[in-house]
Amino acid sequence: MAATALTLAACTDAQMTPKSAPGTPAAADATPATSLVPNAPAAPPPSAGATTVEQFDTTSAEERAAATDTSSAGGEKLLGTSIGSLGSPTDPGFWAVTPLVKSATQGRLVHAPSGASVKVELRPMDAEPGAGTQISLPAFRALGLPLTDLPELEVYSGGAA
Repeated sequence: MAATALTLAACTDAQMTPKSAPGTPAAADATPATSLVPNAPAAPPPSAGATTVEQFDTTSAEERAAATDTSSAGGEKLLGTSIGSLGSPTDPGFWAVTPLVKSATQGRLVHAPSGASVKVELRPMDAEPGAGTQISLPAFRALGLPLTDLPELEVYSGGAA
């Protein structure tokens, strides 16, 4: 049991990245979530008492469906591949913080082995391209991956939101 707790503790955002690291949003300084559903409100932050994955993931069924709808995935540019890890679960919405972009833009993550993809807001990380990509809890769940995995993902910019 203790080994499991230590293993999971090693996967937390606080353990992976110092809060003072540039380009890594802290919960208090987080960019407000943007909705992938036109005219829909952005996902609210989780309540202070959130303890389960479902309580931390405040996206609506409509937002989840829009994020995984790839019918309008044309006009994209492959930026590269990156190892994904779970970002701050207190930052709502579909986003990825990556060194592969220099400014916030719409994009998409693809897990090639499963074919799963999710539309996200790509946010810049002040780091070298090999530093990996932090992914929001809703985006990780939309890809159907275990939250402790470190998957290799294709990162695309552009396309319709």
